[in-house]
Amino acid sequence: MHIEIAGESAVIVYFAQEISPLGASQVSAAFKRLEAAPHGIITDLIPSYTSLLVAYDSSLMSSLDITRYLRQQLSDLVVDVDDSADSSVVYVPVYYGEEVGVDLIEVSHQTGLDVNSIITTHTTTEYRVYAIGFAPGFAYLGLTEPQLKVSRRSTPRLKVPRGSVALADNQTAIYPSVSPGGWQIIGRTPMTLVDWSSSPITPFHVGGRVRFRAIDRQEYLDLGGEFDGV
Repeated sequence: MHIEIAGESAVIVYFAQEISPLGASQVSAAFKRLEAAPHGIITDLIPSYTSLLVAYDSSLMSSLDITRYLRQQLSDLVVDVDDSADSSVVYVPVYYGEEVGVDLIEVSHQTGLDVNSIITTHTTTEYRVYAIGFAPGFAYLGLTEPQLKVSRRSTPRLKVPRGSVALADNQTAIYPSVSPGGWQIIGRTPMTLVDWSSSPITPFHVGGRVRFRAIDRQEYLDLGGEFDGV
């Protein structure tokens, strides 16, 4: 564990140098421990792949004080790498048809897998939410099976449709709203991923689990799916 100052009232606690289940579990365990801290000491917690940003009230504690406090709180942290039992699984229906999976052929070329094998591999893996960012509800999910590792597009699209399911490097994600993007699109979900009238606004949270379920064209339409262009 390594702690660095990140401004006048924040520090970052680093648990690992690269993405891994162990590092993610350490971040998750630390988040849960610090979430229960006495009111007023910690004002915000922002988890990421391998680190946790801790914002605190600088009128109550100095950077030295918060560093000492965090070391005391996290020194006996118990980490369970296989902590899936602590998280409910969000099942996401996905239509992998050619109308929406516009990069399936490119993914096939990069991986050497046929389209059916891509779909099967993508849907038989349980993914962990490593981080949420880029846009509200945009969950970075990993890790994909090694055979699904692909590069990002050399030229990002200016408009990626809402619900697009995509791959990049050893991760997968869903675009919760229309936005630019350079990930390889392999399908689309009709599921609403951001609801500003609910709390929380998204079904995803860091440390949570996600599984994809393949659906056919008719079920996609029945669930409200659309075929707007890329």
